[in-house]
Amino acid sequence: MKSFDFMNPDPSLLIQITQIQMPFGKYKGTLLCNLPVSYLEWFEQKGFPEGKLGIQLQTIYEIKLNGLEYLLDPLKKSRFNR
Repeated sequence: MKSFDFMNPDPSLLIQITQIQMPFGKYKGTLLCNLPVSYLEWFEQKGFPEGKLGIQLQTIYEIKLNGLEYLLDPLKKSRFNR
């Protein structure tokens, strides 16, 4: 699986996880930023999907794991104020 490039982060990644819905599974249709930590922990144990979705899920997992969800608040608010 393609890993995250910490030397060249994609700034649009945070925007994406506040706008993209989970495409399958128990939480299909849920915004990635609203997925429960338990679901993300399951992916951490079983393996994140390949590609862009895997990177997005890994990112939101790390954000939630480290208590950084507040960083997404301005992005969530701007989404609804368009």
